[in-house]
Amino acid sequence: MPEHALLSASSAYRWLACPPSAKACENIKDTASTYAQQGTDAHTLCEYKIKKAIGQKTDDMTDDLEFFDSEMDDCSEEYANFVIEQLEKAKELCPDPELLIEERLDFSRWVPEGFGTGDAVIVADKNLHIIDFKYGVGVLVEAENNPQMRCYALGALDTYDGIYDIETVTMTIFQPRRGNVSTAQMSKSELLDWAQSTLLPTAKLAYEGKGEYKAGDHCRFCKLKATCRKRAEYNLQLAQYDFEMPNTLEKEEITAILPKIDELVSWGNDIKEYALQQALSGVEYDGFKVVEGRSIRKYTDEETVASLVESAGYDPYEKKVLGLTAMTRLLGKKKFDELLGDCIVKPQGKPVLVPESDKRQSITTATNDFKDLN
Repeated sequence: MPEHALLSASSAYRWLACPPSAKACENIKDTASTYAQQGTDAHTLCEYKIKKAIGQKTDDMTDDLEFFDSEMDDCSEEYANFVIEQLEKAKELCPDPELLIEERLDFSRWVPEGFGTGDAVIVADKNLHIIDFKYGVGVLVEAENNPQMRCYALGALDTYDGIYDIETVTMTIFQPRRGNVSTAQMSKSELLDWAQSTLLPTAKLAYEGKGEYKAGDHCRFCKLKATCRKRAEYNLQLAQYDFEMPNTLEKEEITAILPKIDELVSWGNDIKEYALQQALSGVEYDGFKVVEGRSIRKYTDEETVASLVESAGYDPYEKKVLGLTAMTRLLGKKKFDELLGDCIVKPQGKPVLVPESDKRQSITTATNDFKDLN
């Protein structure tokens, strides 16, 4: 079986929405990124800390991690503590729950050659708990209606449902750098119904390269995102509006444009980055050329600079109060709250216009204030 599944759980959100994209991306190489390696390092540290917490013999890989820092240390510690807490809760309902760490989960009963790796899986009578660690901060990940988590749950069910009497499935996204712990729950029968009615037929289409292309927010991690014609058509629908005279747009027109703005900007940036990489490899675009971007001066060696300035009788350093996160690490949370609790204020955030599906509470607008006065 290949190291990476064509229809992986991590990409299920995309291929369920746009089935032919899976085959279309199959032979396009992944581009390595520092974010991906950072996430890999964080998962490695999480695995080590959980195994250590439950008394499993394991090697400390901290010194081998390229991106290890105090933030990663704190986040992995929070995650390990959370997993252990969930394990203890499982013991209240089941005397012998099993904790699986970085477990290969096979859901090929519903998805051809489908498999993935569960960060932490707690199997017990009554409840199966899937916990997925997300180190990224760019995209807030929710557990509700999350196909990746459901695929993992199906893989665990396929192996352990006969061993444990599972009735419900709990799925948790643990995303510490976003302060996000998102949990969803469904019955085993609901999950299996979804697998039969939605996952299985769509996976068959995707595996065969069939179905219709569809553009949407699932495009952001697609390897074809810059050159996909369907995505271009989706975004170019905005061309019907005259942006040279925005003051002539009616309320209804603005309402139609708003949901597409973020995707339109993202698509435009993807096109620009793709064109740049192509131009660097020799492709010429009429009317465009590659130039050197703005550069900022910097020291060749800060230690040497500091030494030279000090020897001349000057202080080369500036002092400033540590930020909240760094100060919390310095003092510890308890001491931080004790000393500085009365010195912390959270200013009101800048107003942002978001879809109604956003979970944040609406703020009071001038119109609402006027209504209240009346």
